Amino acid sequence: MTLFFNREEAGQKLGQKLRQSFPKINEGIVLALPRGGVVIGEEIAKSLNLPLDIIVTRKIGAPQNPEYAVAAVGLHARVINPREETSPSYLEVETKKARQEINRRLRAYRGNRPYHDFKGKTVILVDDGLATGLSMKVAIEEVKLMQPVQIILASPVAPPETISQLRPLVDRIVVLLAENLFFAVGQFYRQFEQVEDDEVQKILKRARR
Repeated sequence: MTLFFNREEAGQKLGQKLRQSFPKINEGIVLALPRGGVVIGEEIAKSLNLPLDIIVTRKIGAPQNPEYAVAAVGLHARVINPREETSPSYLEVETKKARQEINRRLRAYRGNRPYHDFKGKTVILVDDGLATGLSMKVAIEEVKLMQPVQIILASPVAPPETISQLRPLVDRIVVLLAENLFFAVGQFYRQFEQVEDDEVQKILKRARR
């Protein structure tokens, strides 16, 4: 199944949908999850004429299966997969490692620039697709600490179950396609190359001009 040619096209379509749904967002910011979400976020930020920034999260894999997420971590928040029982000591060790990597990525992507003041503003949280939604859940918790006036979650595609889980956590959610036959985000893109760190840095540099 292919819905989008690439992330740029998906971002343009999502930006158009957001512009139609929220024509009066003036005090706002687009926050994208690296790396693929940043490509989407750039197109949305251009469409809405809003600044673009990033929020970095990390998944914690299961001890015997690192690809299976048992938790997701932000700089301050952590969300645990309710379907899994994991040793608290393991989670603490891996959380510390994850936050070290988050800090490294933030320095690599943003340097030492302070974040915008989100208090009283609209934050649009963006990714290139939502599978389990675990990373987005912790991103939402991180953003809530910054006291925005509202949080809008935007993604080109997600399974209905994940949408249902995330909907109560935000003010609005905009997804172009809710698909039950969801195996991986990449199945909905014809071109889905890995986004490298240098591309994220270039996009953020363009956004600051």
